[in-house]
Amino acid sequence: MVVARADGTESTPEQRMLRGSAIPDFLDSAHEWRRLFAETWGTFLLVLVAAGAGVVGIQSGGAITLSMRVIAPGIMVMAIIYFMGAVGGAHLNPAVTLAFAARRNFPWRRVPGYIGAQFLGGIAATTFLRAMFGTIGSLGATMPGQGVSDFRALIMEIVLTTGLVSTILGTASGARNIGSNGALAVGGYIALAGLWAAPISGASMNPVRSVAPDLIRGDLMTTWIYIAGPLVGASIAVGFEWILKGKATAAGTLAAQGTFRSDNTAQSGTHEECVQTSLR
Repeated sequence: MVVARADGTESTPEQRMLRGSAIPDFLDSAHEWRRLFAETWGTFLLVLVAAGAGVVGIQSGGAITLSMRVIAPGIMVMAIIYFMGAVGGAHLNPAVTLAFAARRNFPWRRVPGYIGAQFLGGIAATTFLRAMFGTIGSLGATMPGQGVSDFRALIMEIVLTTGLVSTILGTASGARNIGSNGALAVGGYIALAGLWAAPISGASMNPVRSVAPDLIRGDLMTTWIYIAGPLVGASIAVGFEWILKGKATAAGTLAAQGTFRSDNTAQSGTHEECVQTSLR
């Protein structure tokens, strides 16, 4: 909701939080179940589309092209950020959660819950696909392309994830980027990365998106690539963000933890106090 200020300008809830007029509900542990549910449901939808596009592509005899397969996850991530990013940040990816924590935008004590919720959602999505279609299309697993070595696929995943996490951290660092602009940038990056790099490594950039199909189909031969690559890439991106912008920003914390406020929230305080309390 946009509210008119006394000086005639307008402000959003996020801007009012940044000025210190309200404490977001990420300080209220009673809402953690909402955030964990959001991560589970959001990751379910992401993996359902990302892995499911490959499965349905085979099932339909090629009706879904490679371009459609790689663009679909980007659009889905965009939609997820729009409809529930305010609840808990819509990380949907262990590499993103760890990057936000390393950047000091997200408390380490909440990392295990988020990553557990993400794996739960990803495994549930892959189990759904298996129940619907069997193991056709290797359940949409990400694997090195034909003639591509494991090492080359690993390097590609590192580079792609560095770009993805840089995009996420960068669009989270300014108040104007919370929500819509971030959704467009992140969703667009995922689609663009897939369009040119999917034939090399599958353009996963997300351990859950790759581990879940591998677990359900029982083939872990190349899984290590899609765990190590995104984690290394996320670490590099955190370093790059520090070089570019220095210390973590208050806006970054809002983006990482969400701006959701229940109707019963009536506390007040400075945003810096909110940030410091939330990271303890």
